[in-house]
Amino acid sequence: MLVDDNLTFVGSVRKFLSQMPEAEVVGEAYDGEEALHQARQLQPDLVLLDINMPGINGLDVARQMLTWTNPPNIVFLSMHNSPIYRAAALELGATGFVGKADFVDDLLPIIERMAAGKLSAEGRRV
Repeated sequence: MLVDDNLTFVGSVRKFLSQMPEAEVVGEAYDGEEALHQARQLQPDLVLLDINMPGINGLDVARQMLTWTNPPNIVFLSMHNSPIYRAAALELGATGFVGKADFVDDLLPIIERMAAGKLSAEGRRV
């Protein structure tokens, strides 16, 4: 599931993921509230989540999702690739943190590990 308020970036990530047979984009959300609503319904294995969004920010969205009975893996995609954001994301229990400028190179290994069963994927969809 893709969550970002930048529609152009969402389109780029969707296009990248469409070339990977082990990935299927099951939903898109453009703010935190919509992300929580869709993720409850879709139960994705992986949520690619921006940090800075209108309304509920990505850190608060992740904090809520990670309390669910079957939480998704969360990878933050952020243009703010700072040590502070990275530490906050990983402290929450996120699977990863990827700078938007490097998403192609850095996201691929995470998805490959999920597809190989090396990250928890409890039978849900990517």
